Amino acid sequence: MNAHPGDPATAAPEARTRPSRRLARTVTGVAGALALLAAAVVVGVRAAGHEPTVTLLANWTGGDEDHFREAVIEPFEREHRVHVDYQGSNAESQVLGADVEAGTPPDVVVLTGPGELAEYARQKQLVPLENLVRPADFGAPWSTPLADGHVYWFPLKADVKSIVWYPGGLGERERRAAAHRPAAWCVGMGSGATSGWPGTDWIEDILLQRHGPGVYERWARGGLRWQSPQVEEAWRTWRDLVGAGGEPDLVRRALNTPYRSASEPVADDPRGCTLEHQASFVRNQPAWRHADGRYASSAELLLDAPAPGAWEVSGDLVALLHDTPQARELIRHLASTDAQRAWTEKDSGFSVHAGLRPASEGGSAWHRSLAAALRDEETAHCFDASDVMPPAVRDAFAEAAIEFLAHPGRLDRLLRSLDALGDTSGPTWQPTVCDRPS
Repeated sequence: MNAHPGDPATAAPEARTRPSRRLARTVTGVAGALALLAAAVVVGVRAAGHEPTVTLLANWTGGDEDHFREAVIEPFEREHRVHVDYQGSNAESQVLGADVEAGTPPDVVVLTGPGELAEYARQKQLVPLENLVRPADFGAPWSTPLADGHVYWFPLKADVKSIVWYPGGLGERERRAAAHRPAAWCVGMGSGATSGWPGTDWIEDILLQRHGPGVYERWARGGLRWQSPQVEEAWRTWRDLVGAGGEPDLVRRALNTPYRSASEPVADDPRGCTLEHQASFVRNQPAWRHADGRYASSAELLLDAPAPGAWEVSGDLVALLHDTPQARELIRHLASTDAQRAWTEKDSGFSVHAGLRPASEGGSAWHRSLAAALRDEETAHCFDASDVMPPAVRDAFAEAAIEFLAHPGRLDRLLRSLDALGDTSGPTWQPTVCDRPS
């Protein structure tokens, strides 16, 4: 699961030119009829065309939101003279679900989960993008057709997950020794409504590095059972690395710490922890900037492999819910090389657009190196498995990771429950997870 969802919902405090979607969510809880009325008002304002406006829901808040507005949104508004009514929320899945139920979804959404987007596509909530975006500009696993042949999303921003961060100056021998001491790991499972996803990232990455993209993709698509020896081994490996069920203070710290705060002990003197298994975006956290954070591949540090067998990756994916002229222009802009390049200029993320290549110079060494890893044609790239899974399975996986961390003896029951959930006929599974599954 990607890192951005979670924590209390926040939103940009601008005055809105159209009825508030948050107000509509409140109305929904009071009376369904009023929700329908609110939806009708939104449609009426759109039809009247008093102001060219496009609504956008994404997960960026704080500094990320500031960068997104400055680098991506403001150039679009100046060029097209269209106002972007932006709402940033760390609980965007819950916000979007409430908006869709109320009949007032945003025009454009940026989500981290293909599995969630596939469910909206199945419900006919999304607009196909083939006439607006060239899928070949992104390719697998970033932007591929669903079973109906249509492409419904593309990545604005990408990240690498198969990595472990450590302070500059920490030698290889020290890193390898630390990897086998649970207290050396900076672990934070908290993320509001989506708490637990950092644990799912560990399990996914261990499975990918130990058994390869073929096994990983079968599992992420629902074709390999949770009770299989390969998946069970990944859970037990994670248990041993972080001390699940062991030292109470250590487990309590991991369960109670928000993921964004997990690295803070790195900046303490003496350091409270020295390693963090986390996606590339965490390098911009204050503690890792202070510690001159470097990275090693998780295959090298966790499994003593000479090189990663594949990279686990994630992305912030753009989808269209309302086919209006303004929304179409925004989609084209977000898929353009200019908007994609904006993420690479401040070490804030990566683009996988085929029209862009990693810069040969400029920027930080770690950023250039990870950008090259995303383009590595010799190594597979597999999307974050929990983000690919149907939302119900994804959420149950995250909850199971929390319970397992506290009570690893319950693993058999947890895996049986996940298998039972995956066996239901309702979930929509992704057709593609890795760019080269074997």
